[in-house]
Amino acid sequence: MGEGEETRLVAWSRELRAVHERLREALAVTRTAVAQGVEAAEPATRELLLFCHGFCAALSGHHEGEDRELFPALAQQHPHLRDTLRQLQQDHSMIAHLLAGLQSAVQRTASPAELDRHLDGLAAVVESHFRYEERQLLRVLEALDLDVDVSAALGPLSAPRRRPPGAPASRPGGRRGSSGS
Repeated sequence: MGEGEETRLVAWSRELRAVHERLREALAVTRTAVAQGVEAAEPATRELLLFCHGFCAALSGHHEGEDRELFPALAQQHPHLRDTLRQLQQDHSMIAHLLAGLQSAVQRTASPAELDRHLDGLAAVVESHFRYEERQLLRVLEALDLDVDVSAALGPLSAPRRRPPGAPASRPGGRRGSSGS
């Protein structure tokens, strides 16, 4: 129980909500790019390709980090959540399929109406997924003691974790033994 142990290094529930908000904003920017493509009569402009690629990469990175780092730690520390975590991972697979469809539509310069349909479906599923994930996990995340880099667990839109001076190096999946708040 050193000095650094009295201060939580990561507020996982706050980080998850912040990443979800950034992803919602990225989706809104992508939808705006599609709408502007309609006005310019150029549905798959370079800007749209960049917005779509960035959004798709950020969302995929978020889900991959959860599947690789966050969910296994939660399953280990909270076995009662295993069914919920499996459902969330199934959602991740469905979202990956929807992202692939969107990326394909953008690459083949689909019409703005088709791109909008892809984005509508994706937005509905992602929002439902985020809300379910937050309802099921935020309370547990309030007390989670996980010693991994935030971006490894929550993806590229998370804030980088800053270690206090003298804090030990990362121990993937490690616990400090605190029970949280």
